[in-house]
Amino acid sequence: MTASVHGPVDVVCLGESMVTFLPTRPGRLADVPSFVRGIGGAESNLACALAAAGHRVRWVGRVGADGFGDHLVAAIAAYGVDTAAVVRDPDRPTGVYFRTAADRASEGHEVVYYRAGSAASAMSPGTVPPEAVWSGRLLHVSGITAALSAGCLELMRALTARRDGRPPLSFDVNHRPGLWRGTDGARVLLDLARGADIVFVGEDEAEEAWDVRGGPDAVRRALPEPATLVVKRGAEGAVAYTRGAAGDTVTHAPAPVVDVVAATGAGDAFAAGFLSATLRELPVGERLRYGHLWAAAALTVPGDLAEPPPAAHAARLVGLDDDAWGRLHLGPGWTGQDQEVPTP
Repeated sequence: MTASVHGPVDVVCLGESMVTFLPTRPGRLADVPSFVRGIGGAESNLACALAAAGHRVRWVGRVGADGFGDHLVAAIAAYGVDTAAVVRDPDRPTGVYFRTAADRASEGHEVVYYRAGSAASAMSPGTVPPEAVWSGRLLHVSGITAALSAGCLELMRALTARRDGRPPLSFDVNHRPGLWRGTDGARVLLDLARGADIVFVGEDEAEEAWDVRGGPDAVRRALPEPATLVVKRGAEGAVAYTRGAAGDTVTHAPAPVVDVVAATGAGDAFAAGFLSATLRELPVGERLRYGHLWAAAALTVPGDLAEPPPAAHAARLVGLDDDAWGRLHLGPGWTGQDQEVPTP
């Protein structure tokens, strides 16, 4: 099954999507007796969230000519994402991974990837046609892709090279140390981020990857090139730096209190919410609030993907005054709808 969006699209997302197996109960991987199949991948997560909110989105990637590839393409297309540019690789498998229910930051978190030699790792400038990725108002990628293979890194360097005619490029750093073997991955990610127009990075992520300390301002000093830099600060909120003729405008938006079910996918949802508001040319403070709300939708479900909050509900919350926003407390079911779209 594929979906095709006729005409120009709002956002093109490029990257690896995998089949993910979620545990049916808490505990070590060694002790979990069964898993539920889902889908996961930073760029496809963002694509699905944007499409579910009504944006025209294309996902570009490679999957195996296998049952897991069938499932991925069908599941992503079910959100309304254009999957016509997805390539089926007859020689390489679709990547899969298993994870525990524990939060990624906790000691009990375990994740096991089976993605080495995957179909997605065969992406390169020679296998990804330019017309597939340059056809949107915005191109979104992440640092994960650069770590998959030498060809993927070459592709990412080509995409982040500043050149005439390139659509604005959004880049989520997504530093994953375990993927970078024998390579200075942190330095590579910094170089790639410098070529982007919009960059998302966690304050703790910048400290771990680049030894940048001193808060969001220090991150901006390390990354002065992007026109927009969003520094995520977890429960403390996020800070956006937007460059204008007179220099940077700095905008801070605190995060609402959230009763977290699972943290996986929250960063992708935040970026999707921010980009959705960016496409609608909303003020930067509102873009950050939309990011927080979409992240809260992901935080309050067990899987990687969640339906964004209904547009009217989100607009009402975004429009709260500072005091009311500061008292916002969101828990499971806060969107008033089934937040996870059933997949085939």
